[in-house]
Amino acid sequence: MYLTAIIDNYSRYIVGHQLSNTLEAETQTNLLEQSITRYGKPEIINSDQGSQYTCENWVNYLKQHQIKISMDGKGRDTDNAYIERFFRTIKREKIYLNLTSNVSELREMIDDYVDYYNYQRSHQGIERRKPVHLYQQAS
Repeated sequence: MYLTAIIDNYSRYIVGHQLSNTLEAETQTNLLEQSITRYGKPEIINSDQGSQYTCENWVNYLKQHQIKISMDGKGRDTDNAYIERFFRTIKREKIYLNLTSNVSELREMIDDYVDYYNYQRSHQGIERRKPVHLYQQAS
């Protein structure tokens, strides 16, 4: 299973996430479209250079919506530090500690954790505040 997430770098708020059994380009584009519908269009999207983010489907969607494209250079793991930290945190605090027997349980566990991450968990990198508070202030 593949977890895709979109994070607001300023607030660390997860504005969208989804679990899929493939890395098809449409999966990421659908997530981006849902996030934009719910929260509005970002000025810029940063991603790694995975094929799902360099494909025609993704790039054309961003261009059509006049969203600037930013991609990490090879070996530039710090460019995506906030989302990589989220992935590390969810694995260590939730997924590795709670084995699930099916995809529905995993999806529910991830949904619950994202809510916790956004609304209850204080973050050291944002002065022990909760992402939702910073996100709401910036909106």
